[in-house]
Amino acid sequence: MEIIRTISWMSQVAREAHAKERVVGLVPTMGALHEGHFSLVRAAKSECSPVVVSIFVNPKQFGPSEDFQKYPRAFEADRAALEKLGVDYLFAPTPEEMYPRGFRTTVAVEGLSEKLEGRSRTGHFQGVTTVVLKLLEIVQPNRAYFGRKDAQQARIIRQMALDLNLATQIVVRPILRQGDGLALSSRNIYLNAEERRAAMALNRSLEAARQKIIAGERSATPLLAALRQVIDSEPGVVLDYAEIVDAETLEPVVSLRGECLILIAAKLGKTRLIDNALIEENNGSFRVTL
Repeated sequence: MEIIRTISWMSQVAREAHAKERVVGLVPTMGALHEGHFSLVRAAKSECSPVVVSIFVNPKQFGPSEDFQKYPRAFEADRAALEKLGVDYLFAPTPEEMYPRGFRTTVAVEGLSEKLEGRSRTGHFQGVTTVVLKLLEIVQPNRAYFGRKDAQQARIIRQMALDLNLATQIVVRPILRQGDGLALSSRNIYLNAEERRAAMALNRSLEAARQKIIAGERSATPLLAALRQVIDSEPGVVLDYAEIVDAETLEPVVSLRGECLILIAAKLGKTRLIDNALIEENNGSFRVTL
């Protein structure tokens, strides 16, 4: 595995791969890798060669009071894991390389970025879309892989790729969870033992809503009430938001139809976690995937 630190060299490697008509895959990450990231790498490896993984803790997607300085960084462990998985290139630029002096341009996907996470984290998605567009332009991948745990992010990136006529196929893969159901996240390492136990309320709340859907409930209000009841019963969890939205528009729905998402965010101590469930309609019946 080759480690690449500069944009010019990464672009050159990508050009050479495309000149040989190879299918380039990209897995963008901020490091502190876990099995969720590795599942994206494996998917990329099964469909692409070469595979590029980027590690870049993007300062532009963190607010002034967020955890940029404390965000977990484990470059050597990440490098070793990616090498073991057979990744071809690790692109690990510095902030100065990605945002040189005089950098002025940002990218915003209006109408999808201001709600939910965007409402709680002002400017977050502008930072995400800016860095993702830069990575797609640098690497020029045929396919780029993202996880559904960040469902709003994935939807926004798909819209950006569509609106800007990007050639890259955006691939969104399922959430990976620990054995007890907690969604894998780099921020899970912040949780102490009591917070880790309390964090299971997120999964339990989604499961409570899922069971009501299986039982025939289609109205969003009782589904969210069941979800909130689980969260409220866990004193260590402070709910930020819980909404059921249309998967395309991210607008709240009154009753289930088509494809929807249950999106939740909550704080446990100083740690903020997100989770979601995907609801899919098929001939009047609904399947819920956590």
